[in-house]
Amino acid sequence: MDILNINRDRLQHDIETLANIGRDENYGLYRMAFSDGDIQGRAWFKQTVEQAGLDYYQDGAGNLHARFQWDDKRPSVMMGSHLDTVPAAGHLDGALGVVVALECVRCIKEQNLDIQYPLEAIAFTDEEGRFGGMFGSQAIAGMLTPEMIVNARDLNGIKLIDAMKDAGFDAMEALHAKRNPKSIHAFLELHIEQGPMLDDMGISIGNVDAIAGLFKWDVNLIGTPNHAGTTPMDMRKDAFMGLSEFSSQLQRILDENGSPRSVATIGRVEISPGAANVIPGKVEFSLEARDTNPDVLADLADAFRKSLSAIARKHELMFEFEVLSEITPVKSDAGIVETVENVCKSLKIPFLQMASGAAHDTQIMANITRAGMIFVPSKDGRSHSNAEWTDMDDIEKGANVALNTMYRIAGGQL
Repeated sequence: MDILNINRDRLQHDIETLANIGRDENYGLYRMAFSDGDIQGRAWFKQTVEQAGLDYYQDGAGNLHARFQWDDKRPSVMMGSHLDTVPAAGHLDGALGVVVALECVRCIKEQNLDIQYPLEAIAFTDEEGRFGGMFGSQAIAGMLTPEMIVNARDLNGIKLIDAMKDAGFDAMEALHAKRNPKSIHAFLELHIEQGPMLDDMGISIGNVDAIAGLFKWDVNLIGTPNHAGTTPMDMRKDAFMGLSEFSSQLQRILDENGSPRSVATIGRVEISPGAANVIPGKVEFSLEARDTNPDVLADLADAFRKSLSAIARKHELMFEFEVLSEITPVKSDAGIVETVENVCKSLKIPFLQMASGAAHDTQIMANITRAGMIFVPSKDGRSHSNAEWTDMDDIEKGANVALNTMYRIAGGQL
């Protein structure tokens, strides 16, 4: 097959145009799902799709589709990501994958290339989680329920159904966005890495072979608050001492029960009563662990429970925890991973085969179709802030890998 190239100037223009939608005076982006910024971003996408002569479609979940050669008979090759952001976000997380997907479809259309499958560039709804996350991809995968839609609220108590109504949507229509798995031949997502590996190694492309799953716990260690000056050290039931000992065990547990891709984090701690002269009677903290292997995650969970239980006994504490979330890891489709690898070799672009530690819409789409991801570097590993940056040379390489991968898949090589 011929080597294809995206239109760099046009892609850069799209990136910069979208980067100004929802931006505040501190250069952070505010395009949370169904906010004013998100609505403006959606309008830009629709206008750009129609200017490109592609078919525009919006499903019941508010997912936006740019379609080429769509006939509702053949399965499509779908590529995309999301336009919504976290508060004060950078300009590339999600958005880059949308504009690259749109550029890939435009290039194949403009060059009148022979393809066996229709193409779709998609912008998913609420990936970032204002109302829980992955809403649009879950709708397409048929994973939503009426209860999930009715109960979804943001941190300010605003209901999803009300936010969608104000934006002109009927939230319950999201149940009708479900796609027959046979209608999607393959799914591909280009995304910034949001981590430091590619930038640190000076490599432009990450070929994602798996996306990590996770478990997140809310943990309580409960002791006895008491006077810090009159209670001897050997007579204390100090909840914080239990947490301190447990935190020192994280690396050992990862080494003994995890894999090279395992990570664990205590990211939030609340100490009660929280006074300098009072022995902590309670600590409440979060524990999150991630890995790409479900068996490893299960082993880690068991090891963490045993460690917490033993430490609680040692310090005469009560131990309790609540599972806040569990996400199953997924593997990328082997055929897509191989296709990306072959494209990189054809383009003479070095790549790193790697896992994604962050969750993405690809993780949901993998439930209904073959799916894969392409990473481009994040400068200093920064993301979810206005410091987010990827050099345009790396973006161009990633976009060309995505374009040639999409073309090979749509041309029948997978």
